[in-house]
Amino acid sequence: MDIQEYFARISYQGSHNKPDLATMSDIFQHHIQAVPFENLSIHCGESIELDLEATYNKIVRKKRGGWCMENNYLLSWVLKTLGYGVTLLGAKVYVPELDAYPDEIDHLLLQVELDGKSYIVDGGFGMAYQLWQPMELISGTDQPQTPGVFRFQEESGTWYLEKVKRKQCVLNQSTSTSQNEENEVCRRIYLFTLQPRDIEEFRGCNAHLQTAPDSLFVTKSICSLQTADGIRALVGWKLTEMKYNFRDNMDLVEIRIIADEEMEKTLKEKFNITLGKKFVPVNTSRLSLF
Repeated sequence: MDIQEYFARISYQGSHNKPDLATMSDIFQHHIQAVPFENLSIHCGESIELDLEATYNKIVRKKRGGWCMENNYLLSWVLKTLGYGVTLLGAKVYVPELDAYPDEIDHLLLQVELDGKSYIVDGGFGMAYQLWQPMELISGTDQPQTPGVFRFQEESGTWYLEKVKRKQCVLNQSTSTSQNEENEVCRRIYLFTLQPRDIEEFRGCNAHLQTAPDSLFVTKSICSLQTADGIRALVGWKLTEMKYNFRDNMDLVEIRIIADEEMEKTLKEKFNITLGKKFVPVNTSRLSLF
């Protein structure tokens, strides 16, 4: 594992001599625009290993992406290597259709202490709820970013992350989202506590999410990548390209359906991903990712 090889993977050419907020934010931005959030291994008959070297080889050398336990585990190594103080945290991701959080943690995120302040670094959420910058851990304060306004709310030691959504201009309405989603102004994303976690605590969750019949990651094949001004995402056969805040606090959304014979080319051209095994797209869950 070599930090320079990782920098080449994310096309980062900035300085890294000083572990400050500007450097961390710059590396983070490069990471989310180079490394997709994806679960394609599950739909290629491969298992997702919770092992740092395996994750490094997959993301850095094979130029693949990963889910939270891969992206953020790798980012924790990157930041520690550069001299940052990093703590693993566990979160429970909100399920809008159930208006509930799961009983067990199902998301890995990072807490970084810097100059007397605490920041949440999460490069492994993907889709339209992916942070674009580290967020200062303060309650009740709006923190505007390109994707929208994020904020934390703290209640009795439990922290909630939420995002204020913009209106959407969908170019082809036939494949649009539901009316409920269009009327949704603020989306809860996940809750977490500041209890330090060890990577071993995520082994059960890592196994469950890729095998349970009702897991979002089993019922949907997902590949999303942040771009210079928005996001592109392939969920099942549906390719969504979103441009943030293209006018009047509105996001521009374009959706098209990808044929099976176009899938390999689309993954290569839109996400820079080449798969070694046969990929079978899936989208049987009604859970919303936007």
